[in-house]
Amino acid sequence: MNLLFSLFAVAALALLGAFAGASAAGAAVVGIVIPYAALTILLGGICYRILRWASVPVPFSIATTCGQQKSLTWIRHSRIDSPASFAGVAVRMASEVLLFRSLFRNSGAGLVNSRLIQVEEKFLWAGALAFHYGILLVLLRHLRFFFVPVPSCVNLLERVDGFLQIGAPPVYLSDALLAAGLLFLFGRRLAAPLPRSLSLFADYFALWLIGGIAASGMLLRYVTRADVAGAKQLAMSLVSLHPAVPPALGPLFFAHWTLVCALAVYFPFSKLMHAGGVFLSPTRNLANDTRARRHVNPWNDPVKTHTYAEWEAEFHNKLRTAGFALEAEDGGTTPTD
Repeated sequence: MNLLFSLFAVAALALLGAFAGASAAGAAVVGIVIPYAALTILLGGICYRILRWASVPVPFSIATTCGQQKSLTWIRHSRIDSPASFAGVAVRMASEVLLFRSLFRNSGAGLVNSRLIQVEEKFLWAGALAFHYGILLVLLRHLRFFFVPVPSCVNLLERVDGFLQIGAPPVYLSDALLAAGLLFLFGRRLAAPLPRSLSLFADYFALWLIGGIAASGMLLRYVTRADVAGAKQLAMSLVSLHPAVPPALGPLFFAHWTLVCALAVYFPFSKLMHAGGVFLSPTRNLANDTRARRHVNPWNDPVKTHTYAEWEAEFHNKLRTAGFALEAEDGGTTPTD
């Protein structure tokens, strides 16, 4: 049911955008009002989530470690898996964000002939890496719609991305990576019993939404041949704050545009926000230096201390009457009974 409901929701958004773009008033709403609103919600939502996470105290040093902690000088420690400095944390974070290092080392367990066998899951790492890098390359390539002239780095990326020269127009490598990664992740969620049983509406909705954006974008490029000049004119008008919707963009373009805006609105309040949350995770951004530096719990309220000297001064007369030795009078001797 979650699979079907999420599919219907994404299809309804796409059809709503396509039908709205058929009229001038609807095209103005879909092409101007909704993008500005979606961008506002996207930026505001990201700032809200980041500030909220950043304001949460870290009561314990809970850095995730998989190697020897730095201790004695003659014991070799793991500089990446158990970093003791900011440089080590930066390297570990970069390897996690750029290469999905922890996912590469992920393993699963299963029963084979009634025996528990541990197996590596390199296909999951490869599929996730292809999916994320495909999205990144597609986003960078789309920057050509928002700049005049187009930056040279974007032109270079586009030439490298389409170097295979398959068909006319050339098939982009980023499109193939995105499609392959998306199909793998979606197929794994449906085929594997455990991910399928744990999947909620939000999990399928995000996949259908990104898949709808990718499918409509590929149709615009390889099948219907969208009005690229009109799309760039719309993008530049929005950037320059002089919005105008050019004619003849077509219903498929407005369906694609609506899904992109829906993703922008959905992104800050969904699991997709892990893209920013990974940098604020104390399991990743903390150094494992508990033997060298004391981690102070920021939740601890300041406690008013009462030293022995203050206690002796407060009960001085009573202690002397009872015959106790006083530190202030006997040169520092510890009082006894």
